[in-house]
Amino acid sequence: IKEAYEAGLLGEDILGSGFTFHLAVHQGAGAYICGEETALIDSLEGKRGQPRIKPPFPVNAGAWGMPTVVNNVETLSNVPYIVEIGGEAYSKIGSPECPGPKLYSVSCCVKRPGVYELPMGTTLREIIYDHAGGIRQDRPLKAVIPGGISTPVLTPEKIDCKMDFVNMPKAGSMLGSGAVMVFDDTVCMVKVCWRAMKFFEHESCGKCTPCREGVGWLRTILERIENGMGRQGDLELLQDVASNIQGKTFCPLGDGAAIVTLAFIRDFADEFEAHIKERRCVVQA
Repeated sequence: IKEAYEAGLLGEDILGSGFTFHLAVHQGAGAYICGEETALIDSLEGKRGQPRIKPPFPVNAGAWGMPTVVNNVETLSNVPYIVEIGGEAYSKIGSPECPGPKLYSVSCCVKRPGVYELPMGTTLREIIYDHAGGIRQDRPLKAVIPGGISTPVLTPEKIDCKMDFVNMPKAGSMLGSGAVMVFDDTVCMVKVCWRAMKFFEHESCGKCTPCREGVGWLRTILERIENGMGRQGDLELLQDVASNIQGKTFCPLGDGAAIVTLAFIRDFADEFEAHIKERRCVVQA
């Protein structure tokens, strides 16, 4: 940005065109809640990062009460390319429903973790096996979280789904941020779910009672199950707590915690039952 100002490409009267444009980077503190646009705006204004009640929406009254457009850097980075090659050429990249490239961040149990820029709509199978090198030590694939910790887990039979905004919901999850977390057969799904709730509890801003209290209860119940102290009825209690969070919060953080918990119970109920009834972890048996 400094170099752009020095070159006269930013600032007042850019290149004598009469057009003025200023650009600045404001460093945040890394709060997950500030992924929500109005919490991000509050943080930018120097306030505690919490989601606002909508309406009004940022396009009407955002930063300092002014109309504000909020976009991810990944979105903005596509603009010069679209201007350069044109919208028609750009639309030929990726799937017809969701054209363009996408950054997929692949982590956990793969041979080549990293960030891969691929056409939107690339399948999970191709991402995991062709680009990330497959599962470490060639172990069996057990589960995939396809779009970051707020997206429901998927089982191996669903990895041929296209990673885009249209097809991922058909598979029972979401594209989210494109942060793909891959788990092999040595990973305990109860532990993954518990750690996810620890994260959500820590990152909850506390504004909404269902999220503030409910996510804490999800973590508490999962923690006792993980520690071999689970009780009969805990799975039903988890489902009840999650259903009373979902759809009752100002932002999607609480929803994410709820749907993630429900998905783990749906697909890995046997592991939860083993922890509760037999006081054992199936991957350590």
